[in-house]
Amino acid sequence: MSLPYILKRLGMWFITIWLGATIIFFVPRLAPGDPVAAMVSRLSAQAGFVEGSAQMIEAWRVRFGLDEPLLIQYFNYLKNLATFDMGYSLASFPSRVNDMVADALPWTIGLLTIATLISFVLGNIIGALMAWRRTPSAVRSLLPVSLTFTSIPFFMFGILLIYIFAFGLGWFPPSGGYGRGVEVGFNWEFIKSVIYHGTLPVIAIVVTSMGFWALGMRGMMITNDGEDYMILAEAKGLKPRRVFWRYGMRNSILPQITALALSLGLIAGGSTLVEYIFAYPGVGYLLYLGIVNNDYSLIQGIVFIMIVGTATAVLILDLLLPMVDPRITYQRG
Repeated sequence: MSLPYILKRLGMWFITIWLGATIIFFVPRLAPGDPVAAMVSRLSAQAGFVEGSAQMIEAWRVRFGLDEPLLIQYFNYLKNLATFDMGYSLASFPSRVNDMVADALPWTIGLLTIATLISFVLGNIIGALMAWRRTPSAVRSLLPVSLTFTSIPFFMFGILLIYIFAFGLGWFPPSGGYGRGVEVGFNWEFIKSVIYHGTLPVIAIVVTSMGFWALGMRGMMITNDGEDYMILAEAKGLKPRRVFWRYGMRNSILPQITALALSLGLIAGGSTLVEYIFAYPGVGYLLYLGIVNNDYSLIQGIVFIMIVGTATAVLILDLLLPMVDPRITYQRG
């Protein structure tokens, strides 16, 4: 791997993040309405009357820098992002966006990393077995049944799970990240409660997403099935299990790994609707609150983390792929 290639990839990483940060600055401001006025309106609705609301709106606009020209706001915004200072939440002042995201991020990373990896492993194995000629016909006929729920959106399947297993059978809680009265910390009671509350969201994501991996793997396995190295491996009398794992899946997994890297990069953004349905205290639910409350700072902070995560995942993938498959090279000619 040459130094010019690494520098080129780092340059693309920087440009991607800058373009993304620029877009998420201007897009929320295209929406109608003033976030500070909306915040004061909510206070008025809760308290019945807020004295000096006009002065309060003007003072908060100055406090958040919204009275500055748009270009000045943009440069201040870039300067703050360079130091990962995402400022104060407009809707939850004086809470800082960094602190809000830091509190929610571990929940989302834990939930979506586990769900994505389980979905990836199960989906790829099912897809490979569906395309493998030596798979018993009885097993092959049953495998598509496991993908029945793939066409259902996450949140719809989540509602179904809540109805059956939370309200119907009472096996799992319908919402939350952990039980009331449980002491938050690294102790068994808290870990058990987190697993108990996270079971339904994980099932909702795994069951509805593994079909994506299965269909991709099935197509790659069918393509590779007629390749010379597969025919040679069988002609040499290698065990079917070894041909399946070492020759079939290994050569079909690269596009799947690329998609997995992109998926993991998006984990920081959470699965908004799933977290909303289950009232799960993750970044996705926080993003939903930011959109509902027109909270520019919160939306920009969360989406910026998503952009950095995805761009970094793609960068790492580009640098590591030659180690996974030696056929890939960055040298021309």
